[in-house]
Amino acid sequence: MKDPDTTAEKVGLSEAVSATALQKAEEYIEQEEGAANKLKGWLATFVTLAAVAMSVFHLYTAYAIVPTQTLRPVHVAFVLALCFMVFPVAQRWRHRIMWWDWIAAALAIASVYYLIQGGDDMMDRNTSPLPWDVAFGVVMIALILEAMRRTAGWIMPFICCLFLAYALGGEYLPAPWTHKGYEVDRLVGFMYMTLEGVFGSAVDVSSSLIILFTIFGAFLQYSGAGKFYIDFSFSAMGGKPTGAGRTVVLASFLLGGPSGSGVATTVTLGSVAYPMLAKVGYEKNAAGGLLAAGGLGAIISPPVLGAAAFLIAEFLKISYLDVLLMACIPTLLFYFALFLMVEIDARKFGMHETTFEKVDTVWNLTKKYWFHFLSLVSIIVFMLWGFSPVLSVFWATVVSVATSFLRSDTALIPRDFFRGPGLARRFLQTPFMKAMEGGSIGVLNVAATCAGAGLIVGVVTLTGLGLKFSSIVIAYAGGSLLLTAIFTSLVVWIIGLAVPVTASYIICAVIAAPALTKLGVPEFAAHMFIFYYAVLSEVSPPTALSPFAAAAITGGDPYKTTMQCWKYTVPAFLVPFMFVLDPSGQGLLLMGSTKALANANWWSIAEVTITCAIGIAALAAGFQGWALRRATTFERVMLIVAGFLLAYPGWVADVAGIVLVVIALAMQVLRPQLQPA
Repeated sequence: MKDPDTTAEKVGLSEAVSATALQKAEEYIEQEEGAANKLKGWLATFVTLAAVAMSVFHLYTAYAIVPTQTLRPVHVAFVLALCFMVFPVAQRWRHRIMWWDWIAAALAIASVYYLIQGGDDMMDRNTSPLPWDVAFGVVMIALILEAMRRTAGWIMPFICCLFLAYALGGEYLPAPWTHKGYEVDRLVGFMYMTLEGVFGSAVDVSSSLIILFTIFGAFLQYSGAGKFYIDFSFSAMGGKPTGAGRTVVLASFLLGGPSGSGVATTVTLGSVAYPMLAKVGYEKNAAGGLLAAGGLGAIISPPVLGAAAFLIAEFLKISYLDVLLMACIPTLLFYFALFLMVEIDARKFGMHETTFEKVDTVWNLTKKYWFHFLSLVSIIVFMLWGFSPVLSVFWATVVSVATSFLRSDTALIPRDFFRGPGLARRFLQTPFMKAMEGGSIGVLNVAATCAGAGLIVGVVTLTGLGLKFSSIVIAYAGGSLLLTAIFTSLVVWIIGLAVPVTASYIICAVIAAPALTKLGVPEFAAHMFIFYYAVLSEVSPPTALSPFAAAAITGGDPYKTTMQCWKYTVPAFLVPFMFVLDPSGQGLLLMGSTKALANANWWSIAEVTITCAIGIAALAAGFQGWALRRATTFERVMLIVAGFLLAYPGWVADVAGIVLVVIALAMQVLRPQLQPA
């Protein structure tokens, strides 16, 4: 880092990040969410109405009963049709809808209509489909692959094609990968005409939960909740040497909770927080790394988490409240690690105090906008009252809409709306309608990925690939749980280099989780282990979109920013090993459910949490080279080794780790007497 005493003069930053930097950061959001068209005129109105219709349909299905055989295909029809209208086939045709886009959208609707009108008879003949069944099924699969390509690039469609090729040509593969192979008719029938392929568990979650949470997040954003969370964090944390870093950590938690998007949280926060970080002495790459690390926490922060969290509930057949419960302690430990790194930064680099202009006091902000906190916790409150996750987010959305009218500056429909001409046109421009549109548009990339992931899950189910893969991993690990966990984390990490978190989790949940469960790891611990390592895809090149977006804002080097982000997050990423290597570590997940927690040993949970926190602190000090004061190389090695030992459950490793921490700290305390300056 640069000399903090001259940082402000050398940087010469304005209080706003340049438009060029923000535009470049938006490009990374487009890499994650697709490069959307910006339409005008009647085309923009048509797309808005279609997106609003999608939101209305899903809000209706949250409250009414719609058969699964109807809900999932209609959801996919909406997603595909909007994908072809919102995302261009190539950059040269951006900001317009071409004739082939209309044809693709019409074919998506036709394929779903054909499936629904076929009823139960259609599903019953999936093993011997008719020629028209196969034709529409092939069209549906091709459209899903193209929608994924438009929203997320070539890699995910390519992986899906590899899985489909594996299903078709299994008899030609060497052992142990070989299987009998399937004809095109049989494969298409399974993928298109059952609830095990395209319309399987991933689309089930997308159509019943993810879409509702994106609508909820859109209403929060358009009612001004995001701005309030940032203002609140600035007022609460500003002024002290560690205030800048603490502000990023707190604001990323508050912003990330409802959004669940790492890149969006990084860009939203970075555009206003980077000048503050630069003032107190953060170098460009370090500031970008901290912003990206904070954004990464959005994917693991209740109440929304990332889209993969909804899939965990579906795969494990548990309530979403149980997933939130499991995420509580790991999330606290993640932000504890970030707070430690921020505190060490302030001492290590001698950051100075600086005064930030506060928009208002914490008390005044809370008094004016307290209802935004109500929106944030209402989902959990409704679930604790016994509502299903679907109804909980539905009523939380109602609460968000209703409370927005408590103040004129947050009202989703302006109070003077009914005055003046052009009522219908002005209604389309209200924050309420923009939130309804944004909720549907925001889910398109995830929903398209879920539909494509259905192809992968279908192949794994049809061919038994998951059991074969787990047997191979266990064989390579020699039956060792530790090696199996390491190999599994590497598999998840490698897959995560190429695909988003949601896709990475789905692929690894069906092919890698069985390896852990075969060795006695509970299913909930295995899936949470995979989820947390899938999150690493956000900070791992070449798809490290959060650090790259942060680097665009700070003007730093993307890869150096990525390494700084790893420095901030690596202590917390040893936590998943604790809850798969030993039963006591499952206390970090609060035993996986409310029922198990009722009979749990709370002392054991507290013990493993404190041990993990000490391990994280040791790793933070070791990687930063600073504990009570600057650490020597020997002290750093001891602290890092201690951190790894404390991450491995068992009293021998814990005692050894704590002894090393005590020795390292004692050496720092005694050093001035032994080595006087």
